[in-house]
Amino acid sequence: MTKVQVRELVFEKFITAAEIDAAVQRVADAINRDFSGKNPLLLAILNGAFIFASDLMRKITIPCEISFVKYASYSGTASTMEVRELIGVEEVIEGRSVIVVEDIVDTGITMDKLLKEIREKNPEDVKVACFCFKPAAFQKSFSIDYLGLTIPNDFIVGYGLDYDGQGRNLPDIYKIVK
Repeated sequence: MTKVQVRELVFEKFITAAEIDAAVQRVADAINRDFSGKNPLLLAILNGAFIFASDLMRKITIPCEISFVKYASYSGTASTMEVRELIGVEEVIEGRSVIVVEDIVDTGITMDKLLKEIREKNPEDVKVACFCFKPAAFQKSFSIDYLGLTIPNDFIVGYGLDYDGQGRNLPDIYKIVK
C-alpha cells in the first residue's frame, strides 16, 4: 500500500484518482439530469472543495455559474466545533437554484450553518453536493442530495483535503495510519 507523509503524520492510499473521477462523474450526471433547463449557482466552500468543484464544473454540461464562500472549523486533525465565516455569500440568490459544493461532511456543523444562511436569502431551492460523507461523525439532520462517496470516520488528505494546509495537491485520497 502506498504511503505518504504530510507534515509529521503518515497516511496510506485509500481512494484512487480513478475512483475519484468516477464518483465526480456520477454526481455531475445527476446534476445534469435534475437541473436540465435551469442555470444553477454552484456555491463551493473553500479551501477544500475547490478541486472537487473544478472537476465537477467541467463535467456539468448544463448552463451553470460558480461562486465561493470560505468557512473554517478545523484545527489540525479535529473539528473545533466552531464555524468561522471568512468569506460569505456575495451573490444575489433569491429565486435561484443553489447547489452547495463541499469536499467532505463529517460533523455537518459547517454545512448546517451555511444552509441556514442561504435559506434566509430565499433561493428557489438549495441542494448539497458533497464528495465525501462520514455518517459516523454526522451530528445534523440535513440531507446530502448528491454524494460522491461514503467513508469511515478516518482523517483523510488529498484531492483538496488537507492537514494544516498540506496534502491538498495529492491526486488520490489517503487516510491516516493509526
